Amino acid sequence: MRFLDLIKFLLVGFVFGIVLTKSEAVSWYRIYEMFHFQSFHMYGIIGVAVVTGVIGVQLIKRNQMKDIKGLPIEIADKEKGFLRYIIGGTLFGLGWGLVGSCPGPIFILLGAGFYGIVIVLIGALLGTYLYGVFKNKLPH
Repeated sequence: MRFLDLIKFLLVGFVFGIVLTKSEAVSWYRIYEMFHFQSFHMYGIIGVAVVTGVIGVQLIKRNQMKDIKGLPIEIADKEKGFLRYIIGGTLFGLGWGLVGSCPGPIFILLGAGFYGIVIVLIGALLGTYLYGVFKNKLPH
């Protein structure tokens, strides 16, 4: 990957971090409100993200777009299933509720000076590693 491409990704990451911070999507209080159904704020942000994702995927599929290297972007269909999504979503939601943060803004919170999030980062990395170790033994 070229250095210029890395700079582009880094800049997009900075802008994304600023947007999440300014929209209060990384705020523990906003997440607390969401899980207590006291505010629409986070549901609105999540809804906008879902709609943007759906539109983006449709544009990619219909226009046969290419990635940064010029290769066609292929989005594989997901396997059918219900129980695995319920279990995975429940575990994700429980972790989100216990920690008070979605895994996405871990580095944003770290950059903002919330150093306690290092524990969450270590947990996320450990969980990802353990999934890789046990992936073949888990029901999919």
